[in-house]
Amino acid sequence: MKLWGGRFQKEEDQLMEDFNSSLEMDSRLISEDLTGSIAHVKMLFGSNLITSIEKEELLQGLHSILEDVQEHRLTFDGDYEDVHSFVEGHLINRIGETGKKLHTARSRNDQVALDMKLYARNKSLDLLKEIDNLKGTLEDKEKEENVIMPGYTHLQRAQVVTFNYHLRAYASMLGRDAKRIKSALEIMDENPLGCGALAGTTHTIKRDMTTKELGFAQPVENFLDGVSDRDYLIELTSHFSIVMMHLSRLSEELIVWSSQEFGFIQIDDAYATGSSIMPQKKNPDAAELIRGKSGRVYGSLMSLLTIMKGLPLAYNKDMQEAKEPFFDSVDTTISCLKIMNEMIRTLKVNREKMKEAVKAGFLNATEVADYLVNKNVPFRDAHGVVGAIVIYCEEQNKAIEDLSLDELKKISPVVEEDIYEFIMYNNILRKGIKKEMIVES
Repeated sequence: MKLWGGRFQKEEDQLMEDFNSSLEMDSRLISEDLTGSIAHVKMLFGSNLITSIEKEELLQGLHSILEDVQEHRLTFDGDYEDVHSFVEGHLINRIGETGKKLHTARSRNDQVALDMKLYARNKSLDLLKEIDNLKGTLEDKEKEENVIMPGYTHLQRAQVVTFNYHLRAYASMLGRDAKRIKSALEIMDENPLGCGALAGTTHTIKRDMTTKELGFAQPVENFLDGVSDRDYLIELTSHFSIVMMHLSRLSEELIVWSSQEFGFIQIDDAYATGSSIMPQKKNPDAAELIRGKSGRVYGSLMSLLTIMKGLPLAYNKDMQEAKEPFFDSVDTTISCLKIMNEMIRTLKVNREKMKEAVKAGFLNATEVADYLVNKNVPFRDAHGVVGAIVIYCEEQNKAIEDLSLDELKKISPVVEEDIYEFIMYNNILRKGIKKEMIVES
Protein backbone atom coordinates (compact mmCIF):
# COMPACT_ATOMS: atom_id res chain seq x y z
CA MET A 1 0.00 0.00 0.00
CA LYS A 2 1.23 3.49 -0.94
CA LEU A 3 0.00 6.80 0.43
CA TRP A 4 0.58 8.47 -2.96
CA GLY A 5 0.36 7.69 -6.70
CA GLY A 6 -2.67 9.54 -8.01
CA ARG A 7 -0.69 11.62 -10.50
CA PHE A 8 1.49 8.73 -11.73
CA GLN A 9 0.80 6.86 -14.97
CA LYS A 10 3.41 4.11 -14.56
CA GLU A 11 4.02 1.64 -11.77
CA GLU A 12 7.06 2.12 -9.60
CA ASP A 13 9.95 -0.08 -10.65
CA GLN A 14 10.49 -2.96 -8.22
CA LEU A 15 14.12 -1.98 -7.79
CA MET A 16 13.05 1.56 -6.84
CA GLU A 17 10.31 0.22 -4.58
CA ASP A 18 12.81 -1.86 -2.63
CA PHE A 19 15.31 1.01 -2.58
CA ASN A 20 12.68 3.45 -1.32
CA SER A 21 11.15 1.23 1.35
CA SER A 22 11.94 1.92 5.01
CA LEU A 23 9.47 -0.49 6.63
CA GLU A 24 12.06 -2.91 7.99
CA MET A 25 14.21 -0.14 9.44
CA ASP A 26 11.51 2.06 10.95
CA SER A 27 9.15 -0.69 12.11
CA ARG A 28 10.50 0.12 15.58
CA LEU A 29 8.57 3.41 15.34
CA ILE A 30 5.18 1.70 15.23
CA SER A 31 4.26 2.35 18.88
CA GLU A 32 5.11 6.04 18.45
CA ASP A 33 3.23 6.16 15.13
CA LEU A 34 0.13 4.68 16.75
CA THR A 35 0.43 6.99 19.77
CA GLY A 36 0.64 10.00 17.46
CA SER A 37 -2.28 8.75 15.35
CA ILE A 38 -4.46 8.26 18.42
CA ALA A 39 -3.75 11.85 19.52
CA HIS A 40 -4.41 13.05 15.96
CA VAL A 41 -7.83 11.33 15.85
CA LYS A 42 -8.85 12.99 19.12
CA MET A 43 -7.78 16.35 17.69
CA LEU A 44 -9.75 15.74 14.45
CA PHE A 45 -12.88 15.18 16.47
CA GLY A 46 -12.14 18.20 18.67
CA SER A 47 -11.78 20.28 15.49
CA ASN A 48 -15.09 18.95 14.08
CA LEU A 49 -13.37 17.20 11.17
CA ILE A 50 -14.79 13.75 11.99
CA THR A 51 -17.95 12.56 13.77
CA SER A 52 -18.05 10.91 17.17
CA ILE A 53 -18.86 7.56 15.51
CA GLU A 54 -15.87 7.92 13.18
CA LYS A 55 -13.65 8.87 16.13
CA GLU A 56 -14.65 5.74 18.05
CA GLU A 57 -14.13 3.51 15.00
CA LEU A 58 -10.68 5.00 14.35
CA LEU A 59 -9.62 4.78 17.99
CA GLN A 60 -10.87 1.22 18.34
CA GLY A 61 -8.97 0.19 15.23
CA LEU A 62 -5.75 1.94 16.29
CA HIS A 63 -5.89 0.49 19.80
CA SER A 64 -6.43 -2.99 18.40
CA ILE A 65 -3.34 -2.60 16.20
CA LEU A 66 -1.36 -1.30 19.17
CA GLU A 67 -2.46 -4.28 21.26
CA ASP A 68 -1.45 -6.69 18.51
CA VAL A 69 1.95 -4.98 18.25
CA GLN A 70 2.50 -5.22 22.02
CA GLU A 71 1.52 -8.90 21.99
CA HIS A 72 3.75 -9.56 18.93
CA ARG A 73 0.82 -10.70 16.82
CA LEU A 74 1.66 -8.44 13.87
CA THR A 75 4.48 -9.14 11.44
CA PHE A 76 6.04 -6.39 9.38
CA ASP A 77 5.55 -7.70 5.90
CA GLY A 78 3.31 -7.04 2.91
CA ASP A 79 3.20 -4.34 0.26
CA TYR A 80 3.86 -1.41 2.56
CA GLU A 81 6.30 1.41 1.90
CA ASP A 82 6.86 2.46 5.51
CA VAL A 83 5.47 2.23 9.01
CA HIS A 84 2.87 4.90 8.24
CA SER A 85 1.34 3.01 5.31
CA PHE A 86 1.56 -0.20 7.34
CA VAL A 87 -0.59 1.29 10.12
CA GLU A 88 -3.05 2.94 7.75
CA GLY A 89 -3.35 -0.19 5.62
CA HIS A 90 -4.10 -2.40 8.62
CA LEU A 91 -6.53 0.20 9.96
CA ILE A 92 -8.51 0.26 6.69
CA ASN A 93 -8.54 -3.55 6.61
CA ARG A 94 -10.01 -3.61 10.11
CA ILE A 95 -12.57 -0.80 10.09
CA GLY A 96 -13.19 -0.13 6.39
CA GLU A 97 -13.62 3.24 4.66
CA THR A 98 -13.48 5.25 7.86
CA GLY A 99 -9.81 4.31 8.12
CA LYS A 100 -9.10 6.51 5.10
CA LYS A 101 -9.98 9.59 7.18
CA LEU A 102 -6.99 9.08 9.50
CA HIS A 103 -4.71 11.12 7.27
CA THR A 104 -6.94 14.21 7.26
CA ALA A 105 -4.96 17.40 8.06
CA ARG A 106 -1.71 15.44 8.32
CA SER A 107 1.29 14.70 6.09
CA ARG A 108 3.85 11.96 6.34
CA ASN A 109 6.33 14.79 6.86
CA ASP A 110 4.93 15.97 10.18
CA GLN A 111 4.01 12.38 11.01
CA VAL A 112 7.57 11.06 10.77
CA ALA A 113 8.91 14.17 12.51
CA LEU A 114 6.56 13.38 15.40
CA ASP A 115 7.40 9.67 15.44
CA MET A 116 11.13 10.39 15.60
CA LYS A 117 10.70 12.95 18.38
CA LEU A 118 8.59 10.59 20.46
CA TYR A 119 11.04 7.74 19.86
CA ALA A 120 14.08 9.88 20.65
CA ARG A 121 12.42 11.07 23.84
CA ASN A 122 11.44 7.56 24.95
CA LYS A 123 14.85 6.01 24.23
CA SER A 124 16.69 8.92 25.83
CA LEU A 125 14.67 8.43 29.01
CA ASP A 126 15.64 4.74 28.93
CA LEU A 127 19.27 5.76 28.49
CA LEU A 128 19.06 8.17 31.43
CA LYS A 129 17.90 5.27 33.62
CA GLU A 130 20.95 3.25 32.59
CA ILE A 131 23.23 6.21 33.36
CA ASP A 132 21.63 6.47 36.79
CA ASN A 133 22.06 2.72 37.35
CA LEU A 134 25.76 2.84 36.48
CA LYS A 135 26.29 5.96 38.59
CA GLY A 136 24.68 4.16 41.53
CA THR A 137 26.86 1.08 41.00
CA LEU A 138 29.99 3.23 40.94
CA GLU A 139 28.91 4.88 44.19
CA ASP A 140 28.17 1.51 45.81
CA LYS A 141 31.56 0.21 44.70
CA GLU A 142 33.15 3.30 46.22
CA LYS A 143 31.81 2.32 49.64
CA GLU A 144 33.04 -1.26 49.29
CA GLU A 145 36.50 -0.50 47.94
CA ASN A 146 37.99 2.22 50.13
CA VAL A 147 41.62 1.36 49.42
CA ILE A 148 44.62 3.51 48.52
CA MET A 149 45.99 3.39 45.00
CA PRO A 150 48.25 5.48 42.78
CA GLY A 151 46.72 8.42 40.98
CA TYR A 152 48.30 8.97 37.58
CA THR A 153 49.26 11.72 35.19
CA HIS A 154 50.89 10.83 31.87
CA LEU A 155 50.23 7.20 32.97
CA GLN A 156 52.98 7.72 35.54
CA ARG A 157 52.36 7.31 39.26
CA ALA A 158 51.76 10.77 40.64
CA GLN A 159 49.99 11.06 44.01
CA VAL A 160 48.09 8.78 46.31
CA VAL A 161 44.31 8.59 45.93
CA THR A 162 41.72 5.97 46.80
CA PHE A 163 39.99 3.55 44.48
CA ASN A 164 36.59 4.90 45.46
CA TYR A 165 37.69 8.47 44.74
CA HIS A 166 38.92 7.38 41.31
CA LEU A 167 35.54 5.80 40.55
CA ARG A 168 33.81 8.94 41.78
CA ALA A 169 35.44 10.83 38.91
CA TYR A 170 33.45 8.68 36.49
CA ALA A 171 30.29 9.16 38.53
CA SER A 172 30.83 12.92 38.09
CA MET A 173 31.22 12.47 34.33
CA LEU A 174 27.97 10.52 34.18
CA GLY A 175 26.25 13.27 36.15
CA ARG A 176 27.25 15.78 33.46
CA ASP A 177 26.13 13.34 30.76
CA ALA A 178 22.68 13.14 32.31
CA LYS A 179 22.42 16.94 32.51
CA ARG A 180 23.33 17.29 28.82
CA ILE A 181 20.73 14.75 27.73
CA LYS A 182 18.04 16.35 29.91
CA SER A 183 18.90 19.73 28.38
CA ALA A 184 18.53 18.29 24.87
CA LEU A 185 15.14 16.82 25.81
CA GLU A 186 14.03 20.22 27.04
CA ILE A 187 15.15 21.94 23.83
CA MET A 188 13.35 19.41 21.59
CA ASP A 189 10.14 19.55 23.63
CA GLU A 190 8.02 20.95 20.78
CA ASN A 191 5.20 19.24 18.91
CA PRO A 192 5.62 19.10 15.08
CA LEU A 193 2.18 17.58 14.44
CA GLY A 194 0.04 20.05 12.51
CA CYS A 195 2.89 21.34 10.35
CA GLY A 196 1.56 19.30 7.42
CA ALA A 197 3.95 18.80 4.54
CA LEU A 198 5.68 22.15 5.16
CA ALA A 199 3.12 24.94 5.50
CA GLY A 200 0.34 23.65 7.71
CA THR A 201 -3.18 22.82 6.57
CA THR A 202 -6.22 24.75 5.39
CA HIS A 203 -8.28 22.88 7.97
CA THR A 204 -8.86 24.64 11.26
CA ILE A 205 -7.12 22.36 13.72
CA LYS A 206 -6.28 22.52 17.43
CA ARG A 207 -2.57 21.90 17.72
CA ASP A 208 -2.72 22.57 21.46
CA MET A 209 -4.80 19.39 21.84
CA THR A 210 -2.18 17.07 20.38
CA THR A 211 0.55 19.02 22.17
CA LYS A 212 -1.09 18.32 25.53
CA GLU A 213 -2.08 14.76 24.63
CA LEU A 214 1.48 13.87 23.61
CA GLY A 215 3.13 15.60 26.56
CA PHE A 216 4.99 18.36 24.70
CA ALA A 217 5.64 21.77 26.21
CA GLN A 218 4.43 23.66 23.12
CA PRO A 219 3.83 23.35 19.36
CA VAL A 220 6.71 24.17 17.00
CA GLU A 221 6.76 27.80 15.99
CA ASN A 222 7.63 27.42 12.31
CA PHE A 223 6.12 24.72 10.08
CA LEU A 224 9.08 24.61 7.67
CA ASP A 225 11.44 24.05 10.55
CA GLY A 226 9.06 21.63 12.26
CA VAL A 227 9.09 19.06 9.43
CA SER A 228 12.80 19.42 8.61
CA ASP A 229 14.32 19.68 12.10
CA ARG A 230 16.62 16.80 13.00
CA ASP A 231 18.83 18.88 15.30
CA TYR A 232 17.64 16.87 18.29
CA LEU A 233 18.94 13.63 16.75
CA ILE A 234 22.32 15.26 16.17
CA GLU A 235 22.44 16.80 19.64
CA LEU A 236 21.42 13.60 21.40
CA THR A 237 23.90 11.54 19.38
CA SER A 238 26.58 14.08 20.26
CA HIS A 239 25.77 13.59 23.92
CA PHE A 240 25.73 9.80 23.46
CA SER A 241 29.21 10.17 21.94
CA ILE A 242 30.42 11.91 25.08
CA VAL A 243 28.88 9.15 27.21
CA MET A 244 30.75 6.62 25.07
CA MET A 245 33.97 8.60 25.40
CA HIS A 246 33.62 8.41 29.18
CA LEU A 247 32.84 4.69 29.05
CA SER A 248 35.82 4.17 26.74
CA ARG A 249 38.16 5.94 29.16
CA LEU A 250 36.90 3.79 32.02
CA SER A 251 37.23 0.70 29.81
CA GLU A 252 40.84 1.57 29.07
CA GLU A 253 41.58 1.80 32.78
CA LEU A 254 39.87 -1.52 33.49
CA ILE A 255 41.89 -3.13 30.68
CA VAL A 256 45.17 -1.74 32.01
CA TRP A 257 44.36 -2.44 35.66
CA SER A 258 43.40 -6.06 34.90
CA SER A 259 46.69 -6.78 33.09
CA GLN A 260 49.35 -8.84 34.83
CA GLU A 261 51.62 -5.81 34.70
CA PHE A 262 49.23 -3.92 37.00
CA GLY A 263 47.11 -6.61 38.65
CA PHE A 264 44.95 -4.01 40.42
CA ILE A 265 41.61 -5.66 39.61
CA GLN A 266 40.06 -8.89 38.40
CA ILE A 267 37.23 -8.70 35.89
CA ASP A 268 34.56 -11.29 36.56
CA ASP A 269 34.66 -14.37 34.31
CA ALA A 270 31.17 -13.50 33.07
CA TYR A 271 32.55 -10.42 31.30
CA ALA A 272 35.82 -11.83 29.97
CA THR A 273 36.76 -14.40 27.33
CA GLY A 274 39.62 -16.79 26.74
CA SER A 275 42.01 -17.56 23.92
CA SER A 276 41.48 -20.32 21.37
CA ILE A 277 45.17 -21.26 21.55
CA MET A 278 46.55 -19.91 24.86
CA PRO A 279 44.68 -21.56 27.75
CA GLN A 280 46.11 -19.23 30.39
CA LYS A 281 44.58 -16.10 28.85
CA LYS A 282 41.69 -14.13 30.33
CA ASN A 283 40.85 -11.26 28.03
CA PRO A 284 38.84 -8.16 29.08
CA ASP A 285 36.67 -8.35 25.97
CA ALA A 286 33.64 -6.54 27.39
CA ALA A 287 35.78 -3.47 28.13
CA GLU A 288 37.54 -3.73 24.77
CA LEU A 289 34.21 -3.91 22.92
CA ILE A 290 32.94 -0.81 24.72
CA ARG A 291 36.16 0.97 23.79
CA GLY A 292 35.68 -0.09 20.17
CA LYS A 293 31.98 0.73 20.01
CA SER A 294 32.70 4.34 20.96
CA GLY A 295 33.96 4.79 17.39
CA ARG A 296 30.70 3.37 16.10
CA VAL A 297 28.68 6.03 17.92
CA TYR A 298 31.08 8.75 16.73
CA GLY A 299 30.46 7.47 13.20
CA SER A 300 26.69 7.81 13.68
CA LEU A 301 27.19 11.44 14.70
CA MET A 302 29.24 12.17 11.59
CA SER A 303 26.63 10.41 9.42
CA LEU A 304 23.85 12.59 10.82
CA LEU A 305 25.83 15.79 10.35
CA THR A 306 26.70 14.81 6.79
CA ILE A 307 23.12 13.85 5.89
CA MET A 308 21.75 17.18 7.10
CA LYS A 309 24.50 19.58 6.05
CA GLY A 310 23.25 20.48 2.56
CA LEU A 311 19.48 20.07 2.70
CA PRO A 312 17.26 22.96 1.59
CA LEU A 313 13.99 23.51 3.40
CA ALA A 314 11.81 21.71 4.00
CA TYR A 315 11.59 17.90 4.03
CA ASN A 316 13.91 15.84 1.81
CA LYS A 317 14.02 12.07 1.49
CA ASP A 318 17.65 12.16 2.64
CA MET A 319 16.18 12.48 6.14
CA GLN A 320 15.02 8.88 5.95
CA GLU A 321 18.70 7.99 6.28
CA ALA A 322 18.91 9.89 9.60
CA LYS A 323 16.89 7.21 11.37
CA GLU A 324 19.35 4.35 11.23
CA PRO A 325 22.40 6.19 12.68
CA PHE A 326 20.29 7.39 15.58
CA PHE A 327 18.79 3.95 16.17
CA ASP A 328 22.25 2.41 16.21
CA SER A 329 23.80 5.07 18.43
CA VAL A 330 21.14 4.88 21.12
CA ASP A 331 21.06 1.07 21.06
CA THR A 332 24.85 0.88 21.27
CA THR A 333 25.10 3.39 24.12
CA ILE A 334 22.40 1.69 26.18
CA SER A 335 23.97 -1.75 25.74
CA CYS A 336 27.42 -0.41 26.71
CA LEU A 337 26.04 1.25 29.84
CA LYS A 338 24.41 -2.04 30.86
CA ILE A 339 27.58 -4.07 30.33
CA MET A 340 29.75 -1.53 32.14
CA ASN A 341 27.32 -1.55 35.05
CA GLU A 342 27.71 -5.31 35.43
CA MET A 343 31.48 -5.22 34.97
CA ILE A 344 31.86 -2.65 37.76
CA ARG A 345 29.38 -4.43 40.02
CA THR A 346 31.22 -7.76 39.81
CA LEU A 347 34.91 -6.77 39.59
CA LYS A 348 37.29 -7.62 42.43
CA VAL A 349 39.98 -5.26 43.74
CA ASN A 350 43.47 -6.46 44.62
CA ARG A 351 44.10 -4.21 47.61
CA GLU A 352 47.64 -5.38 48.26
CA LYS A 353 48.74 -4.80 44.67
CA MET A 354 47.41 -1.25 44.82
CA LYS A 355 49.16 -0.57 48.12
CA GLU A 356 52.43 -1.99 46.78
CA ALA A 357 52.18 0.31 43.76
CA VAL A 358 51.67 3.29 46.05
CA LYS A 359 54.70 2.41 48.13
CA ALA A 360 56.91 1.78 45.10
CA GLY A 361 55.88 4.95 43.33
CA PHE A 362 57.20 7.60 45.77
CA LEU A 363 53.67 8.99 45.90
CA ASN A 364 54.42 11.01 49.03
CA ALA A 365 57.22 12.95 47.29
CA THR A 366 55.05 16.05 46.83
CA GLU A 367 54.23 15.97 50.55
CA VAL A 368 57.95 15.81 51.39
CA ALA A 369 58.36 19.02 49.39
CA ASP A 370 55.43 20.55 51.27
CA TYR A 371 57.05 19.48 54.55
CA LEU A 372 60.29 21.24 53.58
CA VAL A 373 58.36 24.38 52.62
CA ASN A 374 56.84 24.32 56.12
CA LYS A 375 60.47 24.35 57.37
CA ASN A 376 61.07 27.60 55.41
CA VAL A 377 62.80 25.94 52.46
CA PRO A 378 61.79 27.71 49.20
CA PHE A 379 59.62 25.41 47.09
CA ARG A 380 62.00 25.43 44.13
CA ASP A 381 64.82 24.32 46.42
CA ALA A 382 62.54 21.79 48.12
CA HIS A 383 61.66 20.36 44.71
CA GLY A 384 65.36 19.73 44.04
CA VAL A 385 65.92 18.19 47.47
CA VAL A 386 63.07 15.73 46.98
CA GLY A 387 64.45 14.82 43.57
CA ALA A 388 67.73 13.90 45.30
CA ILE A 389 65.83 11.86 47.89
CA VAL A 390 64.04 9.91 45.14
CA ILE A 391 67.34 9.18 43.36
CA TYR A 392 68.79 7.92 46.64
CA CYS A 393 65.72 5.73 47.24
CA GLU A 394 66.02 4.20 43.78
CA GLU A 395 69.70 3.43 44.38
CA GLN A 396 68.95 1.85 47.75
CA ASN A 397 65.70 0.19 46.60
CA LYS A 398 63.76 1.84 49.42
CA ALA A 399 60.58 3.89 49.80
CA ILE A 400 60.88 7.43 51.16
CA GLU A 401 59.11 6.55 54.40
CA ASP A 402 61.54 3.64 54.92
CA LEU A 403 64.59 5.91 55.01
CA SER A 404 66.11 6.55 58.42
CA LEU A 405 66.19 10.04 59.85
CA ASP A 406 69.98 10.08 59.44
CA GLU A 407 69.66 9.21 55.75
CA LEU A 408 67.16 12.02 55.24
CA LYS A 409 69.25 14.54 57.19
CA LYS A 410 72.26 13.85 55.00
CA ILE A 411 70.22 15.18 52.07
CA SER A 412 68.37 17.93 53.98
CA PRO A 413 69.44 18.90 57.53
CA VAL A 414 66.06 20.56 58.26
CA VAL A 415 64.26 17.22 58.35
CA GLU A 416 63.04 16.16 61.77
CA GLU A 417 61.25 13.12 63.24
CA ASP A 418 57.85 14.68 62.49
CA ILE A 419 58.33 14.08 58.75
CA TYR A 420 57.18 10.47 59.09
CA GLU A 421 53.76 11.41 60.40
CA PHE A 422 53.50 14.16 57.77
CA ILE A 423 54.10 11.80 54.85
CA MET A 424 52.04 8.81 56.02
CA TYR A 425 49.61 8.02 53.22
CA ASN A 426 46.49 8.03 55.37
CA ASN A 427 47.52 11.38 56.83
CA ILE A 428 48.12 12.73 53.34
CA LEU A 429 44.56 11.79 52.43
CA ARG A 430 43.24 13.60 55.50
CA LYS A 431 44.68 16.93 54.41
CA GLY A 432 42.90 19.59 52.39
CA ILE A 433 40.39 18.51 49.77
CA LYS A 434 41.55 14.92 50.21
CA LYS A 435 39.38 14.52 53.30
CA GLU A 436 36.90 12.87 50.92
CA MET A 437 39.45 10.11 50.27
CA ILE A 438 40.13 9.13 53.89
CA VAL A 439 40.96 5.46 54.37
CA GLU A 440 40.50 4.11 57.87
CA SER A 441 43.36 1.89 59.03
